[in-house]
Amino acid sequence: MSILAVVEQRKSAEGAPAWNRMSWETLAAAQQLARELNLEASAAVVGSGVEGLASELCSKQLAKAYLVEHPLLDNYTPDGYSAALRQLVERAKPTLVLFPHSYQVRDFLPKLATSLDRVAISDVVAHRIADGKLTLIRPLFQGKVSADYRFASPAPNFASLQAGAYRADQVVSGSATLEKFTPELAPAAIRTKPLELFRESQRAVDLGAAELIVSVGRGIKEAENIELVRKLAEAMGAELAASRPICDSGWLPMERQVGSSGQTVAPKMYLAIGISGAIQHLVGMKGSRTVVAINKDPNAPIFEIADYGIVGDLFQIVPELTEAVRKSKS
Repeated sequence: MSILAVVEQRKSAEGAPAWNRMSWETLAAAQQLARELNLEASAAVVGSGVEGLASELCSKQLAKAYLVEHPLLDNYTPDGYSAALRQLVERAKPTLVLFPHSYQVRDFLPKLATSLDRVAISDVVAHRIADGKLTLIRPLFQGKVSADYRFASPAPNFASLQAGAYRADQVVSGSATLEKFTPELAPAAIRTKPLELFRESQRAVDLGAAELIVSVGRGIKEAENIELVRKLAEAMGAELAASRPICDSGWLPMERQVGSSGQTVAPKMYLAIGISGAIQHLVGMKGSRTVVAINKDPNAPIFEIADYGIVGDLFQIVPELTEAVRKSKS
């Protein structure tokens, strides 16, 4: 009985395989669930020429690391990946298989689950365990509500995890045995002919890569007041971000929105200023290592997840904080 994390790699611009940044979040989730359910955690990487990545998995606390390799897996195809992983699942017999909720996984996971007469729960943001039973939580209606799901079918079961739902820095190091697995694949079975990889349009701001983020919400009241928060972000060397109402009003560009319909972030520190903490926003920043909140409402939901909270008037606190940061750097 085990939990299997299928970690994702893609070829970099130089042509070498590289991890999807969500892979370590998925691995951290597998390790956490395995501890809580008293199971073993394993991981698998799929591709061709990915021995180096598989060796990285062997440095983590896992029962086993699987290298699923075949020449027909050099380029991603839904036929190749679903067939290879079905064979691995039938061999390893995991209880639960976890994936990052990436474009690639969204493409092949339904095919994989259906081939085994199972369903997949996608876009999971959290879990809880009661009486030894696992409940997975995922948002609905753009994060306006959350729903609880339990698997009714026998193992294996499948789920994909939203970016930022689990923290990559919580992966536990250790050692694992490497098992090489070569699936049986035939060229005729690969019906998709890969073309150029899809790439998202380049953002002027990649909040997902930021280590420090200062984010502003409706508590700022007016567009001209955002300059107050911008000065703090500049003093800290942080990226400026916002909740959806700020971007919807045109006070900041949409590329700076954090939340279920914006960017998902996981910085070392997330400073939320005048943000109440609606679920749509929390979904986008819950992976932050440290959350600091400033809000005049002591009952604001943001304080439920904040590591540090300041109850007070942001128009008084932010200028003083900015000055303190500048003095500390002088």
